[in-house]
Amino acid sequence: MADLLSSFLLTPWAPLLILLFCFLDGFFPPVPSETVVVGALSLAFATGPAATPTAVLILLAAGAGAAAGDSAAYAIGRRLGTERWAWMRRHRVRSALEWAGESLARRPAMYLLVARYIPVGRVAVNMTAGATRLPYRRFLPLSLIAAVGWVALSALIASVASAWLGHSPLLAAVVGVVMSTVIGVLIDLGSRLVRRGRARRAVLRAPTGGGERDLVGAGARAEL
Repeated sequence: MADLLSSFLLTPWAPLLILLFCFLDGFFPPVPSETVVVGALSLAFATGPAATPTAVLILLAAGAGAAAGDSAAYAIGRRLGTERWAWMRRHRVRSALEWAGESLARRPAMYLLVARYIPVGRVAVNMTAGATRLPYRRFLPLSLIAAVGWVALSALIASVASAWLGHSPLLAAVVGVVMSTVIGVLIDLGSRLVRRGRARRAVLRAPTGGGERDLVGAGARAEL
């Protein structure tokens, strides 16, 4: 199996498929781009020098696909808004979009960069950026910076996994995927805790008359 996967990595199809996965993940979170990128890079790094050109192509394809996917989400938000389809009106999605709108209004650069590491948050922030008419000339550079940072983190995880398990490329790929998943979960959990803390502080500062109602609304926004 490892030999088969290593052989596939050396074909031109691997970077193209990774570009497609990363592009789709920009506006369709169920596509597991992080898993694919880290797994492919771990396998390439553990395979040896023969796979170095492929690893470079994977990095370039992942970055290009991620930035293009972000721009696609921005275009969807700008053209269709954030209430066009039924799935956009689901509680979890509405909470994410409301959080994205509030975040972009306060610190657009910071949240565009941070959201790249949160699958649902990433799509919500990028779509909201388009829906709120954040200038694309401002959005695109931040999206490119975020994509480069995300690819660099993926390469770091893959290099650590391959350094530990270079003798077994397939196992290195599996460990790399597990590491990226754990890091993603921790980032998502940390962002939720931060939002909940801010929501509670906002409730404590709010007038007492609408406190209970504000608490419910803040709690809903914190649940992404």
